[in-house]
Amino acid sequence: MQKTGILVVSFGTSYHDSLVNNIQAIEKTIGENFPGCELRRAFTSGMIIRKLKTRDGIHVDTVAEALDSFLRDGFTDLIVQPTHIINGVENDHMLDVLRSYKNRFHSLRVGTPLLTTTEDYRALISSVMKEYADLKDDEFLVFMGHGTDHDANAVYPALDYMLKADGYSNVYIGTVEGYPDLSLVKDLVHKRSPRKILLAPLMIVAGDHASNDMAGDGSDSWKNEFLREGYEVSCILKGLGEYPNVRSIFVDHAKEAAAI
Repeated sequence: MQKTGILVVSFGTSYHDSLVNNIQAIEKTIGENFPGCELRRAFTSGMIIRKLKTRDGIHVDTVAEALDSFLRDGFTDLIVQPTHIINGVENDHMLDVLRSYKNRFHSLRVGTPLLTTTEDYRALISSVMKEYADLKDDEFLVFMGHGTDHDANAVYPALDYMLKADGYSNVYIGTVEGYPDLSLVKDLVHKRSPRKILLAPLMIVAGDHASNDMAGDGSDSWKNEFLREGYEVSCILKGLGEYPNVRSIFVDHAKEAAAI
């Protein structure tokens, strides 16, 4: 007898509010669109899994542990939907694990990360910029992406280019660990002399990077870097999982996988 499950795979977060408002919100939205399927969670970050276990006594499965649990419980078919933003290192590691289980399920179908196709880029821009429809000409919105040395980092400059092509000349994307970096973004912003900078994470959760690297009190936080430049600065601690239309993109990807 066919028994289908859904596994939602996230990098993870140790911030409880972000877990509820972002990851859990995405899971809930996906689950509502697959009412006949049991949905379970897995994280790819071993560090976060260990921290939640040690600090809070909360166990979250790794991808392999979640797959084993589905097999033990008699599931024959599985849909896996990552909440990763790009097809980077974390998604590659997840796919490696899934390949080793492929022959143990009747079907194992995998959805794509948030930003995979050009249509995904356009959908994200539309979804997010609706939230900033009141952005004034002298206010610049700077998104903080994670960034990576993986070739998937090309997503960030491509997305920035598309924003400008779509008329969002006062919206910039920078990254913590990739390109464009904060130094470049500051140089580009300086040429335009805005009055105010709004900082927001281009990450699924508003977790450690958003709270500390972006909005923290440390001298090298993005907030303080821009304050020293003389701008008024406002930080928006809102992960992408809190945007309803972004959650819908993940639903679409899961449905596309299910239809294969």
